[in-house]
Amino acid sequence: MNIENTYIKKILQARVYDVAEKTRLDYAANLSRRFNNHIWIKREDMQPVFSFKLRGAYNKIANLPKDALAKGVIAASAGNHAQGVALSAAKLGIPATIVMPKTTPEIKVTAVRSRGAEVVLHGTTYDDASQHAQQLLEQQGLSYIHPYDDADVIAGQGTIGMEILQQHTGDLDAIFVPVGGGGLIAGVAAYVKYLRPEIKVIGVEPDDAACLQAALKAGERVILEQVGIFADGVAVRQIGKLPFEVARNYVDEVLLASTDEICAAIKDIFEETRTIAEPAGALALAGLKQYMKRENCSGRHLVTIASGANMNFDRLGYVTERTEIGEQREALMAVTIPERSGSFRQFCHAIGQHFITEFNYRYANDEQAHVFAGLRLTDGFAEKNKLIAKLRDKGYRVVDLTDNEMAKTHIRHMVGGHTPCLLNERIYRFEFPERPGALLHFLTSMGQRWNISLFHYRNHAAAYGRALVGIQVPEAQLNEFQHFLDHLGYLYWEESDNPAYRLFLN
Repeated sequence: MNIENTYIKKILQARVYDVAEKTRLDYAANLSRRFNNHIWIKREDMQPVFSFKLRGAYNKIANLPKDALAKGVIAASAGNHAQGVALSAAKLGIPATIVMPKTTPEIKVTAVRSRGAEVVLHGTTYDDASQHAQQLLEQQGLSYIHPYDDADVIAGQGTIGMEILQQHTGDLDAIFVPVGGGGLIAGVAAYVKYLRPEIKVIGVEPDDAACLQAALKAGERVILEQVGIFADGVAVRQIGKLPFEVARNYVDEVLLASTDEICAAIKDIFEETRTIAEPAGALALAGLKQYMKRENCSGRHLVTIASGANMNFDRLGYVTERTEIGEQREALMAVTIPERSGSFRQFCHAIGQHFITEFNYRYANDEQAHVFAGLRLTDGFAEKNKLIAKLRDKGYRVVDLTDNEMAKTHIRHMVGGHTPCLLNERIYRFEFPERPGALLHFLTSMGQRWNISLFHYRNHAAAYGRALVGIQVPEAQLNEFQHFLDHLGYLYWEESDNPAYRLFLN
């Protein structure tokens, strides 16, 4: 295809700066030192709508005929394109209707409504919303503003590639671009490959929404049966027709990032910029990190596009939960231990000096117990594999749960249950200074005098660790046990009468 005739002139003449900012290209000093490469972040999160989508939306609308403008526009979007269309329509003084999936984060729905657009919630994916928008389009005679499959939209997004080359005139090895429907990577690739063909343009998709990689592999556009919605801004089942024509000719490769890797990249961007990127906004950095590890490279000049920062605050807990695994700093495993006094302490000795991040246990029977354990890693998953081998050599049955999606999302929070045959169980809540060895000290101090029947502990990166412990203490030993508690030196509260315990665990 002739990108010069199709896109270069359109990019140079794009009217994006009526509403959009020429965003910064920030040198990521911390990431650069950490990975021994030169890394820059293109800050599209700093646009008025906190996303690059404003560029393409405004460029398309501004190029509509006057009679079409007067009737108004309609769009389907998971959020960021919607905000771009809403702001563009407000700038030009025309009505806008936005069809959004019901799964769209509330922050994006609210932002669109605040800019004066009418919001219609329909379906659970972008494709559902798009089909409904087409029906409304025919009924009301509006102009459809496609989020990616349109030459003017692609040209608007292509101004990001133009700015990167203006801002970084020296050596540049690769630009990493998040991919949903493909408008952004098509615009960036068209411009960059025309002026600097030696620069690699690398797309990054979530591994559960890889529509471009699937199309490139098949040699034609394909429709994915389903897509994950964690990175909702790129949750698209089929790459756009026009973007695919550009990508198949000018995109060097496509990488896939896991949810854990995306969460780790969100943390990286926060630590570098103090900005919280949305999952799609951190996607390209996740791919960049994967690329550096694969290539084992140093001294390279690499750019990643932080495409958006429309993050729901209540998702941060989930992101935090998954970040450590994404950085290969935490391992999750199920370990079977004997059900007898002192077995916890023996297990902790077997683990050695590894920092325990989580420990979930509930008595099951008189023979054995299953422990859900989280362990801090300092040397990546190679360290995890050595630890599992060590535990197996000591006779423990171990199941690696680090890549088990159900375990990470649900099971780690559900360990527990009722046990009708348990005698003399007393429940205590403890707080103790968070440091390596604190849990082992607790178990060693207790020795083998009493059996632990329930244990839940989670490190939350706070100054104090918190544990909920069930201990079998016969009535005759209460004074001795109280003496132990008083000399332990940890804050504690007895919770045996807590209704939550009696309802769900007793």
